[in-house]
Amino acid sequence: MKRVDNRAWDEMRPVKITPGFQSFAEGSVLIKLGKTWVLCSVSVEDRVPAFLKGGGSGWITAEYDMLPRSTVTRSQRDSTLGRVGGRNQEIQRLIGRSLRAAVDLNMLGERTLIVDCDVLQADGGTRTAAITGAYVALYQAMQTLVNMGIISSIPLKCAVAATSVGIVQSYRLLDLCYDEDFNAGVDFNVVMTSRGEFVEVQGTAEGKPFNRETIDDLLSLAGKGIQELFQLQQAVIDKLSKG
Repeated sequence: MKRVDNRAWDEMRPVKITPGFQSFAEGSVLIKLGKTWVLCSVSVEDRVPAFLKGGGSGWITAEYDMLPRSTVTRSQRDSTLGRVGGRNQEIQRLIGRSLRAAVDLNMLGERTLIVDCDVLQADGGTRTAAITGAYVALYQAMQTLVNMGIISSIPLKCAVAATSVGIVQSYRLLDLCYDEDFNAGVDFNVVMTSRGEFVEVQGTAEGKPFNRETIDDLLSLAGKGIQELFQLQQAVIDKLSKG
């Protein structure tokens, strides 16, 4: 099968992570995954949710949104609707869960790191790009806290990244763009840690149900792509560490 952008079936779209994209955030990156661009920024607040007060633990939460013209047609802002849409709610909870899996929250102290993921341009894979980019922004924010003497060390236990896989016209494909995702008979979003553990696997059959062999094949394909993302994240982090 010839893909719309001429990639091999097991090839990621070009990925570029630019750290420090915003001047005032404790941590920020712009991640470009093909034509999908997501701005991830991290803000630090000296408070935690009520259920954590007095326990000494920190918290990480996320907000996600798409700019009105990030897609072919304009979409309404959540603010004009007076509520956060169901899709955005689902994705921001996924981002928060994914990042918390990589962090020793007790080392943060009673403070909250708020991760904002704003989609500037969308061509499929916005949630997976957001998770992958947000991890690097989170590292930068924690490095800022260390440099300020607020925490003693960076409280990351592992890296976390995500990608999509699916079956389009009977072909297994890595990192689906929008056209591929739209036409997929099966599509998965997979979040993994650098320890080889899964944070989340979201898998759906749009028509014909799939079997266990398909799950195993798609997870292996996702793992290949995520390993490449870990290497890219680490290369950016190494540069940040060197100042």
